[in-house]
Amino acid sequence: MSAPDTTVATLPASTPDTVAEPLPASAPKRKFVAVGRSKTLLVFAIPALVFYGFAVVAPSLRGAVLAFTNWDGLSQSYDFVGIDNFVRIFTTQSSLDALKMTLIFALAVTVLQNLIGLLLALGVNSGLKSQNFLRVLFFAPVVITPVVVAYLWKFLLAPDGAVNALLGGVGLGESAPSWLGDPFWASVSVIGMIVWQHAGYSMVIYLAGLQSIPQEVNEAAAIDGAGAWQRFWYVTRPLLGPALAINIMLTIIGGLKMFTEVFVLTAGGPGGSTETLSTLLYKSAFQFNEFGYGISMALVLAVVVAIFSVGQQRLSRKANS
Repeated sequence: MSAPDTTVATLPASTPDTVAEPLPASAPKRKFVAVGRSKTLLVFAIPALVFYGFAVVAPSLRGAVLAFTNWDGLSQSYDFVGIDNFVRIFTTQSSLDALKMTLIFALAVTVLQNLIGLLLALGVNSGLKSQNFLRVLFFAPVVITPVVVAYLWKFLLAPDGAVNALLGGVGLGESAPSWLGDPFWASVSVIGMIVWQHAGYSMVIYLAGLQSIPQEVNEAAAIDGAGAWQRFWYVTRPLLGPALAINIMLTIIGGLKMFTEVFVLTAGGPGGSTETLSTLLYKSAFQFNEFGYGISMALVLAVVVAIFSVGQQRLSRKANS
């Protein structure tokens, strides 16, 4: 008699329909936490925003309104004159000359300051033993007050100053120009003074850009046979794009807003040859009590600065892309 078969047939387990897994609960929580953190930061920023609105936004808006008036800066009453102040800016020879000199100064300072700052950065970054001392030496004029710098240069460029004395010592005393009395040389003196003071600032930015470039890139280019100029033009220069963009923007804005150096060194002279929009609006507002006219020039200057800044940023983005 055969033994009974005890094998139990195993039936395949039925496969349930696939059910979509629910979204992790952490996603809504993270979003909630981010929103809560943003609200918390906004609460802490409210005092600063209120102070900024009270100290900057409100006076700026009031000044923009007064640009369309004949306010003298003292009286409580004034009349709205529409766009007469702005028409006067673009039809008066003195204001047109000031606008032209502002643009000339800004262009000259931007070109020379960036060129000299880049050359200084390349020299300091070349591995000299005295590079730390040179950094401090070239950057030192930046920390000096502009008023002090202007008076120093005014003393050096005087008819009996150190510059003419030095030229006389080498036999060029008779050909020494009137640095602050001739319109051309007065403009050159203003540009030279500003470049001398701020070239070290541009140098520091370029130096930071140079030190961020991997050394292996230049070494690979040298191994491939590239010379010093080729390595700079095809390797270093493109990688210095961000530093160049920052420097150009800062120098353009600084050149357009130039006031202290010009006012102390030449006071806009001789004969208004170094007058800028900043010095002219100061004289109009505080010497001739034409505050409405002065504020309108300040608005024009702000628009010019904004146009150049936005244009430079777009050109930089286009070049980098």
